Amino acid sequence: METTGFTENQLMVREAVGHICARFPNTYWREHDQQEQDPTEFHAALAEAGWLGIALPESLGGAGLGISEATMMMQTIAESGAGMAGAQAIHANVYATQPLARFGTREQLRETIPNIISGTWRACFGVTEPDAGLNTLGLATTADRVDGGYSVTGQKIWITCAQVASKMILLARTTPRDQVARPSEGLSLFCIDLDRSQPGLDMRRIRKMGGRAVDANEVFFDHYRVPAGALIGEEGQGFRTVLHGMNAERCLLAGEALGLGYAALSKAAAYARERVVFARPIGMNQGIAHPLADAYVRLEAAKLATYHAARLYDDSRTDASKQGAVGIAANSAKYTAAEAAFTACERAVLTHGGMGYAAEYDVERWFRESLVPRIAPVSREMILNYIGEKALGLPRSY
Repeated sequence: METTGFTENQLMVREAVGHICARFPNTYWREHDQQEQDPTEFHAALAEAGWLGIALPESLGGAGLGISEATMMMQTIAESGAGMAGAQAIHANVYATQPLARFGTREQLRETIPNIISGTWRACFGVTEPDAGLNTLGLATTADRVDGGYSVTGQKIWITCAQVASKMILLARTTPRDQVARPSEGLSLFCIDLDRSQPGLDMRRIRKMGGRAVDANEVFFDHYRVPAGALIGEEGQGFRTVLHGMNAERCLLAGEALGLGYAALSKAAAYARERVVFARPIGMNQGIAHPLADAYVRLEAAKLATYHAARLYDDSRTDASKQGAVGIAANSAKYTAAEAAFTACERAVLTHGGMGYAAEYDVERWFRESLVPRIAPVSREMILNYIGEKALGLPRSY
């Protein structure tokens, strides 16, 4: 990747995090993928170095940097060979804590944030539901007031790292939809304990195509008790609150996609330089060289979109005039980076020919994982819907 134009802080993050990632070679990630084993040692190494608090305030024990630097961290992790699995082991600790850091009570901040930064607690994000899908405003999980607290009932799905998480940032409906003026009202955000010994909580792991080193889950709540102090911000204003995490997540995921694409492209180019067929390196053939060069151009373009979005996100925290542009930029970045990564990973497999299908060359693992940013946390089609409405003024289609 061309690094001209990045700030000193971003390049410092890239170098420092890269040194940590170098301790976890491709063999580590290959084994953890095949065994579906959580990369506990990797998470602990980043926590020990203080990187889990990269985008959290120094007053809470964080590094006081922004999403721009956090995006670089996530790209560096994915690019090291860790791929989406390595990134997903870390990223909820970054984006899911953004709403908490901004709207949490003094007690929540004092207790929760330091434990997440130190790695003592891991966090997950509980928004998606099986019957709502991308329609976040249609979620059905409820949090009803009971005896000075809340009783949570419902189901969440595709919750990454729930098996190893101590905390969940949970979005639930506290006022029935038919009792609010708009669907976005009546939703509330909580920071809850995932107490497996408490009744009303059940988790079921989902077997999946890629990123097998991190768990994905269905999480079931059945009158699961949550204290009143778990509420983040105002009751009924959870959708506005959670958006601070969603736009950050899109920036981080775009960075992860970039890292995945650059890793695959680098491996493919090296193979094309070394692999000799018909007495010449296969990289001399334009049928090999042009698709890889095209993939590089796509990644470089996506890089510009990604770090533009991250910079806007950071600027919007102190400049309200930029807040409206963040959603468009973050969604555009996620879209372009996901497509560029998929192209690079697919072409890396094809460049390797039959060996691209072999686990030992890693490109098949990255190809499997390249589908993740195309699907999550929002599909390509919904991003295009959003851009059509917000950027082009077209009628809303959903």
